[in-house]
Amino acid sequence: MLDQAVATKSAPGIVTELRDGQRAWFGSAGVSDTRTGRKRQQQERFRIGSATKAFTATVVLKLVAEGRLSLDDTLDTWLPGLFDGTGYDASKITIRQLLNQTSGIYAYTNDEEFFAKGKGEAWFEHRYETYTPQQLVKIALAHPPTGEPGEHFRYSNTNYILAAMIVEKATGRTFEQELTRTVIRPLGLTGTSLPGTDPRIPGPHPVHYSVLFSQDPQPEIYDATEMNQSVAWTAGGIISTTTDLNRFFTALLGGHILPAAQLREMLTTVPTDGSGWIPGTRYGLGVFEQKLPCGVSVWGNGGATYGSWTYAMGSRDGWHRVASQVNGDWTPLSTFTDVLSAEFCPATTQ
Repeated sequence: MLDQAVATKSAPGIVTELRDGQRAWFGSAGVSDTRTGRKRQQQERFRIGSATKAFTATVVLKLVAEGRLSLDDTLDTWLPGLFDGTGYDASKITIRQLLNQTSGIYAYTNDEEFFAKGKGEAWFEHRYETYTPQQLVKIALAHPPTGEPGEHFRYSNTNYILAAMIVEKATGRTFEQELTRTVIRPLGLTGTSLPGTDPRIPGPHPVHYSVLFSQDPQPEIYDATEMNQSVAWTAGGIISTTTDLNRFFTALLGGHILPAAQLREMLTTVPTDGSGWIPGTRYGLGVFEQKLPCGVSVWGNGGATYGSWTYAMGSRDGWHRVASQVNGDWTPLSTFTDVLSAEFCPATTQ
């Protein structure tokens, strides 16, 4: 499947790390750098995009377990005044609805002016710009709600920016500090970081190749490795490795980070049907369940960002995990479905 991703789906390179109990396997195909031919390596770091949301939700639920927050707290409790003069009633939107994407809050990434800055040549002009969380939320709140709170699933990065702002309000510390305290340090995730405004990827990493949202059938491909990801922050800004992703999800789903009550909340899902999101999925709090073509369900999260597609999925109990990354953002999502099916679906006999 990895060889096929490069040969027939034009991925520059792909890495996959499997863990099944105490057994581990790593495989790769293609290259980290098309200019030098440097091969993909196991400990490379890469941008994980929206897989970041699993980490953000975990931090929030850890604070719930510590009695610092409640999932039923409304946004006006923690962010008073932020929604004044907008089309939103913050007294009706809960932290739970932020995390399961049913808040009805508009996705700032869908704002036309904002999106235009990330396309084609404009991306080079804006790649090092810093956005504050307040700026991102302000872009979203200028648009009307996408539905009533709790009405339906609508994917929105704004939800996870707001969740992190609440973490900072509740703790008096930066979100990065809380992420380190609750997840990174206890699990020894040495390849994982939330770089804030630093545009570089620390340590060994592949070139992140991007078409910058081009719709051309034969698009120009650019090096998008360096960029300021304050534009995604706690919705999509984390850097990690396949090893760290497997370690994180094994610990999380295995009940070694959150108490049982909070893990149950995380794994309580809502349907994503009709939302235009990934088919065959149900969304929990920062994680989702996906049904593979053979009917087997896998749990975890995935993400896309400039030059990087990441998918970290596996068994509900965390014991059997697959973490994959492609360093090109035009490779289809079906690449990961194929990899997961090869690992989790029973082999068919002719």
